Amino acid sequence: MTDNGKRFVDTVIISDVHLGTYGSKADELLNYLQSIKMKTLILNGDIIDIWQFSKHYFPKSHMRVVKYITTLLSEGTQVYYVTGNHDEMLRKFKGFQLGTFEIVNKVILDFDGHKAWIFHGDVFDITMKHSKWLAKLGGKGYDLLILLNTFVNWCSNRLGYGRISLSKKIKNSVKGVIKYVNNFEETAAEIAIDHGYDYVICGHIHQPQMRTIQNKEGEKVMYLNSGDWVENMTALEYNHGKWSLYEHTKHSITTTPKSIIEEQEELIALEFNYNHILTEMLSELKIKPSSVKI
Repeated sequence: MTDNGKRFVDTVIISDVHLGTYGSKADELLNYLQSIKMKTLILNGDIIDIWQFSKHYFPKSHMRVVKYITTLLSEGTQVYYVTGNHDEMLRKFKGFQLGTFEIVNKVILDFDGHKAWIFHGDVFDITMKHSKWLAKLGGKGYDLLILLNTFVNWCSNRLGYGRISLSKKIKNSVKGVIKYVNNFEETAAEIAIDHGYDYVICGHIHQPQMRTIQNKEGEKVMYLNSGDWVENMTALEYNHGKWSLYEHTKHSITTTPKSIIEEQEELIALEFNYNHILTEMLSELKIKPSSVKI
């Protein structure tokens, strides 16, 4: 523990926060980040959901996450923003560096003599490569399901039954989804082994994972996935030479639930257009938005 009571973590990796969508658990993420003191924070893609900005929804709780990350920069925390598919517009800023903040498409880091290959993972998604419109349509459907899930959970909590994840139940029951996840993990592992990496760390598929994968030649790599902050609320932590998977639902850091009326009031009160949100976020990171075309 640090002097201010925060838990110290050497490196934290989060991904798929999807700020700007109804399903993003921004309050829970902020509580988690405020409970720890870290040397390095890796934002492994889809932190800001630029695909969904047409909805004009970006509440104060989401902006607070962005502002807190800028606060970490002023405290000397190393922050890597690894771009994903939902925030792919930021790829034009690849290589941008300001103090301890850097935008990258991938990052290779050394962890106590072991080499880690860290990237979002959408490069393996055939839908992203050949049918981006289909992927975006699926994203809207997923966001609608999450919105419905919010209402279902509000009712469920009122009745004392706890959280229910509709999308997780659907994904876990569909064989095609399970096969896709397995193929994703094995493909990432095979390439990592070929390049001599000890760890391959992704996001993208919203499936938190830590497992060792072995190829036919007996060569091994540790595959890690940081999950998401829409359903799973998970992060990867590296400390004292070991990786661990943080699961927010298993910890006592709690967020006071809002009533459905409060959520709707916040929705109505915080209507922004795309340019306003983007300009404010870039200004927080001290990036000049003049080169950004909408």
